[in-house]
Amino acid sequence: MSGKYLTATDQNFKPEILDSDKVALVDFWAAWCGPCQVLGPVIEELAGEYEGKAVIAKLNVDENPNTAAQYGIRSIPTMLIFKNGEVVDQMVGALPKNMIIEKINAQIA
Repeated sequence: MSGKYLTATDQNFKPEILDSDKVALVDFWAAWCGPCQVLGPVIEELAGEYEGKAVIAKLNVDENPNTAAQYGIRSIPTMLIFKNGEVVDQMVGALPKNMIIEKINAQIA
């Protein structure tokens, strides 16, 4: 089940992610990044599965360098999980979907 993830930008990051009352997973990625392409379909599936329960977002680091720099993103893909405006977990690399689900669920519970 695929869903529509949020396209996060430097402009909407605060209202959509930091100010959200839901847990948010943000995938920091770029078009030229091979592992990012592998992770893309997983993020879409998660967006469908967590619809209404969590915010699932992707942020293109080339188009939105300010937010990437603010969180010290050095390698991609990097996924950050936010809760109440704070980073509560971080994952680097194209991890298996079940590992990502465990991390999200740990924050929702």
